[in-house]
Parts: sequence; structure tokens; C-alpha cells
Amino acid sequence: MEKEILKSVELKNTKKRQIILSILEKAHKPLTAEEIYAQTIGQTRMSFSTVYRSLGALTEKQILMKELMQDGKTYYQFNNNNHKHLLVCSICGEIIPIDDCPLHKLENDLVSKTGYIITGHSLEFNGICPKCTEKF
Repeated sequence: MEKEILKSVELKNTKKRQIILSILEKAHKPLTAEEIYAQTIGQTRMSFSTVYRSLGALTEKQILMKELMQDGKTYYQFNNNNHKHLLVCSICGEIIPIDDCPLHKLENDLVSKTGYIITGHSLEFNGICPKCTEKF
């Protein structure tokens, strides 16, 4: 799959880019560049700057989405042209994707009222996960 993705956007098909895409494909949540880099260790020799440059190229070609969250970190995930909603633990940083979209009605109302063509949105809830709550 990774080879086809890279070919479709005319990016050079390298083993390192394939590994990065594979890591993100298997992830069930958005990952930081640091988390992606940590997972490359043992698979191939790759510097953090290579990971960072690859993420930049993949984001520029709209294969990945990049989002700066309230914790000040930038997270990457596949761009499947859907909006994303997340639940984030303020203590441990656990991220849980929210599948249901509570904003469809609001989005339609905004389109009607403003004439905008809305191309996406993001929503981030912050709280404390059950594991961290038990520690208090």
C-alpha cells in the first residue's frame, strides 16, 4: 500500500518513507514525530531529521494530516479526507479517536448562514483518563 501512496503523489519511493507510512497505518491514534522515530529504531538506520523531513513531504502532498494540539505537540495521521475528533488525557497524554461527529448540524447551519464551503474541522476534548483518575 505504501508504494502506491507514494507513487500517486509522485514522491520518491524509499524504504524509510515506507516504514513511516507503515507505522502510521498501524497506529490507532495520531503520533508525534518523536513517537514515529522511536518506532523506526530496530527497523532501519534513520535519523530524527529524516523522519521530520519525510513527515513534512508527506504532509505537503496531503497524504498525512498535521495538527498542533493543546499539549504543544504536533501529531501526524493519515489524511482520509475526514475530519477528526479526539479525547486527550491532560495528564498522561493518552489519545482516543472519537468516531461519531457531533458537529454535522452545526456545520450545515454555518454553510447555510455564511455561504462558506467547509472543507473540514477538528475537535479536541481534554480531560483525565480512568487510569490517571485512579491515581488521585
